[in-house]
Amino acid sequence: MIYPKNFEQKIGFDSIRQLLKDHCISNMGIEYVDQMQYSYLYDDIIAKLEQVHQMQSVILFDEQIPFQDFFDIRPTLTRIKLDGTFIEIDELAELRAVLTNIIQIFVYFRVKNDEEKYPRIWDLCKDLFLEKELVESINKILDPKGHLKDNASEELRRIRREIIKISGEADRKIKKILQGAKHEGIVKEDAEMTIRNGRLCIPVPAQFKRKLQGFIHDESATGQTVFIEPTDVFDSNNELKDLLNAERREIIRILTEISDLIRNSLPNIHIGVDFLGIIDFIRAKAQFSIRIKAGLPHIHNEQLLDWHQTVHPLLYLNFLNSHKKGEPLNIKLNRDARILIISGPNAGGKSVCLKTVGLIQYMMQSGLLVPMQEISDMGIYTSFFINMGDEQSIDNDLSTYSSHLSNIKTMIEHIDESSLFLIDEFGSGTEPTLGGAMAEAILDHIYETNCFGIITTHYGNLKVFSESH
Repeated sequence: MIYPKNFEQKIGFDSIRQLLKDHCISNMGIEYVDQMQYSYLYDDIIAKLEQVHQMQSVILFDEQIPFQDFFDIRPTLTRIKLDGTFIEIDELAELRAVLTNIIQIFVYFRVKNDEEKYPRIWDLCKDLFLEKELVESINKILDPKGHLKDNASEELRRIRREIIKISGEADRKIKKILQGAKHEGIVKEDAEMTIRNGRLCIPVPAQFKRKLQGFIHDESATGQTVFIEPTDVFDSNNELKDLLNAERREIIRILTEISDLIRNSLPNIHIGVDFLGIIDFIRAKAQFSIRIKAGLPHIHNEQLLDWHQTVHPLLYLNFLNSHKKGEPLNIKLNRDARILIISGPNAGGKSVCLKTVGLIQYMMQSGLLVPMQEISDMGIYTSFFINMGDEQSIDNDLSTYSSHLSNIKTMIEHIDESSLFLIDEFGSGTEPTLGGAMAEAILDHIYETNCFGIITTHYGNLKVFSESH
């Protein structure tokens, strides 16, 4: 359980999500960032952390993976799912790039697995079905630049040869006509051939439009120039248009044929695209961990904190830009000393310490490496509770103190020995004597649940409480 609903915003994890998205190179990876949740299952946490740790090693110390062409082709796959639909040429090029990238990543980690490296990432790869035959079929009709080859079919080769031939003849004819028109002063000296409505035309001043035989296809916005298709190129243009239509029909036939092959492989392709999203997600987490100098501490399937030189990642990044340096945190909680009470002057760092603990613990249980010395020990908590800030609500007719009590009530009802709670300015918001007494009574109850937590306070009676418990 996480309480309250805006727990992530209170500890700053929403900012961590955004930073992770900035490192993603695909929509699929960004979606995995949005779906990221904390876990309290030891094996699940270890698997995710080791995936990131191994990817971190790949980025820092090994040959580079081809992290490119992570196209989101899912809309295309959905569209061509129906029989009779066909994929467009640019979409086909993206599909080929995606399938090729999947194969390259698979081969990379297969080789590394043979070298006994990166087993956690290989576990994600090993069951993939590689669509090598489909890639070969695509390569037969697409060139390396993603254009449809002339020899994609014999019919397409013949049509394109005819197009080149007829286009050449039409160009020669219209150039000859254009030169003659320039010589006679019918068109301007700098006039060039142009295309209007798919037809080769000559731009002619409106006053001379009757001196050049042909069909007027268009005129300029001012009406001072008309675009005439000369009579002598009618037949060539008509034949060229027929050939272009035939070319398009043949292209559609070829694309429909390859789409049928793709359709048979859609389940495997979807799995492959999802795999790229996972790899992008893990890569983004690894890049972020490098950026904040995070590592993998010792993780234990119990509740404890024994952290050394722990740094708040958001403060660290902010201080990088301003050339400041934060003070790292050392903290230890175990079954013999489960609750830490922090006191001190305002602006002394109490709340920052509390937020650091909440954020770092939540990051780790969400599968992120954390900025602390790797000799540190981290446990696992099944639920998180935080009470900080002014939650006064006019809608619910709650005063500041009432809202704090409402939050504490929820904690008391759900907290247990595997919970971590964080309470900032415990008992504040009311008269000090009464607030301190209430806080001590609540703390005494919370203490009996054997949970773990951190409290910041100015109340002297709570400091005394810590000496007797």
